[in-house]
Amino acid sequence: MSSTANGRSEGPQGAAASLLNGLRVLEAFGVDDTTLGVTDVSQRVGLHKSTVSRILSGLAEAGYVHRDPTTGRYRLGLGVISLAGPLLAELDVRRLAQGELEQLTKHTRETSALSVWNGTEAVVVEQIPSPQFVKHTAYIGTRYDRYESSSVRLFLAHLPSGEVATLLDSGQISRVPGDALDGDVEPHLAQVHTDGFAINDGCTDAQEFGISAPVYDYAGSLVGCVTLSAPRARIGQSDVPRLVSEVRRCVTRISDGFGAHPRSAVAGIRSHG
Repeated sequence: MSSTANGRSEGPQGAAASLLNGLRVLEAFGVDDTTLGVTDVSQRVGLHKSTVSRILSGLAEAGYVHRDPTTGRYRLGLGVISLAGPLLAELDVRRLAQGELEQLTKHTRETSALSVWNGTEAVVVEQIPSPQFVKHTAYIGTRYDRYESSSVRLFLAHLPSGEVATLLDSGQISRVPGDALDGDVEPHLAQVHTDGFAINDGCTDAQEFGISAPVYDYAGSLVGCVTLSAPRARIGQSDVPRLVSEVRRCVTRISDGFGAHPRSAVAGIRSHG
């Protein structure tokens, strides 16, 4: 800070002021206000709308906020997580899931992972690798946008059909024509929602097998999904019911940690985009 002639300190100037203004804009978003417009942010931080608009545009370009092209409103982006790497363990769903993922991998000897939804992709935020030499892995930060992925279909099954159609029609969620899932999307996703899990049996790769199931919070919102992945050659049809039961038991325990009620009415997806 600089000092004036009368000895009083002025606020930060130049680049320091710009940095602090950017942080103030990020801090305007909260649990109860996850999406905000330029005017909303301007009123909260006491900056002119043109200044806020410029800051948000820069933050969006860097991935720290995401702008909804339809509404023009903003929400925090996953880029914020990269800044908070040392604090990632404090992410509720990740913290609650870690021990259960370890148990799932211990019982099945296959890789388990936790993903969250960023609005257009399933993003891996935790993984416990299989102890076996041959295994499937999905490193933290891996993003999935293919319809054939079990985690992507699990999240899509909790979205309104119109939003699903938009994601598919725009190509934000890619889909391979002529594959094993080349049927009507809506009834398939409805079945996934009813079953409480989705299976990828060689749909994304001939050598890959995966099972995904949902994690709910106390309000019934989908906060993430657990995926068990394995080399397809190692999984026989007789193994599938046991593995599905293990995954569902895992997500039930994690959901219990959030105070979720069994098969509660789903309020939607808590997006981390």
